[in-house]
Amino acid sequence: MQENPHIRRASPDEAAVLTELTIRSKSHWNYDAAFLASVRHELEFHPEKFLPDFHVYVLEQNETILGFCSLIPLPDDKMELHDLFVESPHIGKGHGKRLWDFSIALLRTLGTRTLVLTADPHAEAFYLRQGAVRVGEKSSSVYPDRKLPILEYRLAD
Repeated sequence: MQENPHIRRASPDEAAVLTELTIRSKSHWNYDAAFLASVRHELEFHPEKFLPDFHVYVLEQNETILGFCSLIPLPDDKMELHDLFVESPHIGKGHGKRLWDFSIALLRTLGTRTLVLTADPHAEAFYLRQGAVRVGEKSSSVYPDRKLPILEYRLAD
């Protein structure tokens, strides 16, 4: 029996699974193997980045992880959406939107007003459709000539 997808808190011991999901999700944008190998270190999931709060959540269906999101508290009443990745075959099926909506609901619950994120250039349009606004860009730590959009989403009062 097919269950509906649900969101649950991830476990730090799922780090390797989340890293591999991230790489597969990134490959959706037709990045070649050499590029993915060169950025792998940047894409690896390190649980200690998210402690002590560990705001890492997976979207799961029938015990299969379809995607995940992670958030890190920042100063000045902000939160960083550090990760939002969906398994490549499931991109475009509403799972990213579901993880985004969950992240926004979590911000409200925590009393945080602003979400910031650095996006893959291919994913920027998705975040703009969700209401985020481009506030700048930064150079990739691996490829300095590659510019990554910085976006911000403010909760309505």
